[in-house]
Amino acid sequence: MTETIRDNKLNLLSSRAGFNQALGHFKMALGFSDDVSEGYNLADAINESLGNQEIEEHQILPILNILLVDKFAFAYRSHNIKGTPGNTVKIANTLSTWNKCHLVLATWSTDGKLNIINPADKEQWNDIPLSEGELIVLYAGPSGDSDIDKKTLESCVDDFFKLLYGANIKGKKAYIDSSKDVASSPAPAKAVAPPPVQSESSFAANDQTVTANRRVSTKYGITVTNELFHNGNVEAWKKIIESYKVAHAGCDVLIWYDGERINDINALFKWGKVKRGNPIMFSVAGADIKNVAKLKKYLFEGASSRFEVFLNGPVGAVLDLF
Repeated sequence: MTETIRDNKLNLLSSRAGFNQALGHFKMALGFSDDVSEGYNLADAINESLGNQEIEEHQILPILNILLVDKFAFAYRSHNIKGTPGNTVKIANTLSTWNKCHLVLATWSTDGKLNIINPADKEQWNDIPLSEGELIVLYAGPSGDSDIDKKTLESCVDDFFKLLYGANIKGKKAYIDSSKDVASSPAPAKAVAPPPVQSESSFAANDQTVTANRRVSTKYGITVTNELFHNGNVEAWKKIIESYKVAHAGCDVLIWYDGERINDINALFKWGKVKRGNPIMFSVAGADIKNVAKLKKYLFEGASSRFEVFLNGPVGAVLDLF
């Protein structure tokens, strides 16, 4: 009897505290599952939740395993760093064109700390300076509803490690959906600044365009995962952007579609051509730019079938998102 109790894998659920802890973890994992299904990179979603203190580091590995390995059947491979990795900006720029694949990279530093990144985002590489002998695990799976088989995913893993050590490859055609703009990948594109409002000279720093005290972040792509970016999605975006601007006085959110600056967001609905899989670009302008990752996640959800959560509340009320 004692042996049975000790080996019972459900002991955690025998107390209210343990049950609530497990329930909270299950709900979080289900939320991440929806993100992955709708085309959001799991590394981006987890890092956003870590930054908001919604999950803890010890939850990351179980989430990676249950979602990427068991549920979505990502290809994966572990590896110990040998020598010096290549240029990470070049790696990210190449990976950002593989828009049929989602890559998640888990790394363990020599002191045992776990980090995960979306390796198609060059800025995230700055958080994981890799050293000789460190353990990394790469996961590769389909992006949203991309049609890509396991053999191709294994090939994607092979090519990633070639890139990691400096090989000059672009990847296979099977990694790329030519019908979609590669800007829809999570990797930020080069920023395009609006005309300066002052005459002071501008300069580039830390991948941001700076004009006097006003800066414009890099552009980020939001892929529409609803069947159509309809009026409900537009209204959700309006509320999200309004919430951001109220919480970050002096900042503005700039929207582009198909290379054109969108001054009236209603135009995205009126055109009637922004459909599932199309990217909409945004950047943030202001003197003190913060919480862009959180804004990106909310805009992604607003462009999905889950837009309705942003339409709740009294008419005219500003959402408390930031």
